[in-house]
Amino acid sequence: MNHRLVGSVREADPVQSDRAKFTSGSTMQHVVVMSITSAAGALAVFLVDALSLFYISMLEIEEFTAAVGFASAVQFFATSLSIGLSVATTAMVSQALGRGSQEEAAEAGGVSMTLSVLPAILITILSLLKLDYILALLGASGNTSRFAGDFLTITLASTPITVLGMCATGIIRAAGDVRRATKAKIWSCLIAAVVDPLMIFGMNCGLEGAAIATVISRAALLLLAAHGAIRVHKLVAPPSFEMSVRLLRQFLGVSVPASVAQLATPISSAYMTHTMARFGDGAVAGWAIIGRLIPIAFGALFAIGGAVSPIVGQNYGAQRRDRIRSTVRSALSLSALYVALVWLIIALCAEQLAAFFSAEGTARKLVIFYCRFAAVFFFFNGALFITTAAFSSMKRAGMAMLLSWLASTVGVVVPVTLGAHHYDAEGAILGWAVGSALSGIAAIYALQRLIKVEYPSAGAQDSWGDQ
Repeated sequence: MNHRLVGSVREADPVQSDRAKFTSGSTMQHVVVMSITSAAGALAVFLVDALSLFYISMLEIEEFTAAVGFASAVQFFATSLSIGLSVATTAMVSQALGRGSQEEAAEAGGVSMTLSVLPAILITILSLLKLDYILALLGASGNTSRFAGDFLTITLASTPITVLGMCATGIIRAAGDVRRATKAKIWSCLIAAVVDPLMIFGMNCGLEGAAIATVISRAALLLLAAHGAIRVHKLVAPPSFEMSVRLLRQFLGVSVPASVAQLATPISSAYMTHTMARFGDGAVAGWAIIGRLIPIAFGALFAIGGAVSPIVGQNYGAQRRDRIRSTVRSALSLSALYVALVWLIIALCAEQLAAFFSAEGTARKLVIFYCRFAAVFFFFNGALFITTAAFSSMKRAGMAMLLSWLASTVGVVVPVTLGAHHYDAEGAILGWAVGSALSGIAAIYALQRLIKVEYPSAGAQDSWGDQ
């Protein structure tokens, strides 16, 4: 054991109870505070992505916008891998903190970051080698395929940086220091917001300039988050071979199902992009705009799902499983209220949103249709985020993986195919929305059943009841 490191940890942070602060107090308050601060960082990320697409649309080349749509579908795989590995990192560190073991938490942080970068490098190499084939499989062709390939050659190479940055952020969140994690994201986004137009217009780099700005932003996030995880919280111990072997099984037990679960999401996104390609570049461009709009409008749902993981993880490690029920109920209630409010706003502003992204023809029609009729269904996507996060933090990562894959395959392919067959591109979007509703309901039911089985002593209490 690295006793010198442990000593420095205790010196740096004498108030050990702060490291497991989610094991007491109101779960709704924890969810709200974590979600609001996380949402600020997530919203900054999504706003910069949308702003980048806005800059690209100003070049008035539809193939560029469509290329971003195809590139986003491919990049989604790398991003989902990063999320899956960071979920494992957060779960391991938060559970150790919940048990009151600073030393074990630091070991988990160091081993997790080391083991996370290896699959990231492998995925990067394989993706770059098969990039043309992947784009063709998605339906990209001609100039659109070439532009997407140029963009991805730059952004995919930075996947290991993305993984390390997200894992470092996950460690900070596991300690409950969500403000520091949020500041790291916001600063990296501000850097991207400045560099993006400079590269696209000032340096006249066009689409490749947007890709370079993305890489610079990711590097900034890694530097800022690593400083918080390593220097401030001291939750990253230099991993030894013995330590890595000892924690490997635990890491794989969470990271493999979590990563596989996260990879299910880009499968559904890729299928949607492939389906839209049947209706032309206008439909693909419309779906790309929707893909940028969703995180901006519903970024808080991603934040709420992310908030659940460390809260459940600490309470699971502290054997306070009764608080898990309250945490999930609080998260679902907050999600429902948020979706209702946002749907009302974007439904009323649908035409203005389409005009903001310079959408015309088919693209404009799809954006307006989504805002008015399909957006409200995203509550069920949020429910899936919450339940799968709870499953992963309760050492049920296999169940999270199963639910995610069912939602992204059966819950997407069947309704989207039927919708596209009968009602073209609009039908595909409606099918995607209905499929998400069915998947979300199934996920809530599965978690409720697990809670009833594990906590039969709850008696007549509501299984989601506050504690």
